[in-house]
Amino acid sequence: MTTKDKILELLDKTDRQGIDEVMDWLKGSGFFMAPASTNFHGNYEGGLADHSLNVYTAAMRLRSTALSLNPTLESELPEDSVTIATLLHDICKADVYKEITKKRQNSFGRWEEYQGYTVDYSNFPLGHGEKSVIILLRLGLDLTDAEIAAIRWHMTAWDLPFQSREALGNINAAKDKYPLCALVQLADGFASSLMEDTVKN
Repeated sequence: MTTKDKILELLDKTDRQGIDEVMDWLKGSGFFMAPASTNFHGNYEGGLADHSLNVYTAAMRLRSTALSLNPTLESELPEDSVTIATLLHDICKADVYKEITKKRQNSFGRWEEYQGYTVDYSNFPLGHGEKSVIILLRLGLDLTDAEIAAIRWHMTAWDLPFQSREALGNINAAKDKYPLCALVQLADGFASSLMEDTVKN
């Protein structure tokens, strides 16, 4: 089964209101062809989908561990919420990467061309997590407050706008209030740092 098929199957199983519209959007948006970054983890065609599935896989393992240590978290970490928050946390990236020809010096000091990616935020220039949330709500997906917080703050402090004190207060409050938020942050960092490679162009 391909990464695309697996993601669509997992989303379909949530049976959430609006999920069909979200899956149609994913298929038409470039999500399954996009890289996850320009120079870091998953910087290759299809890297965004691979990353999203890796975050889901890591989150489900972390969820199992968390519940074995603290069974009272079961109601705070429902499987469908983990599925939605992890697989859809980065849909904001579906249309921001553009293929370009770059130049670099090879081992002999000569300049050569290679194919890479650049970022173009002009299509819908919002922030990172909040853009994903807005897209999902516009598509009609019925999101819980915990899912909204988890998607919005999945980047942890890396995404604090200009290190705003208000944003810092919000991210800390979200982690305290919603265990799902902390779970998605952990899974995202785990997947990008320990499960994924960077293609050395």
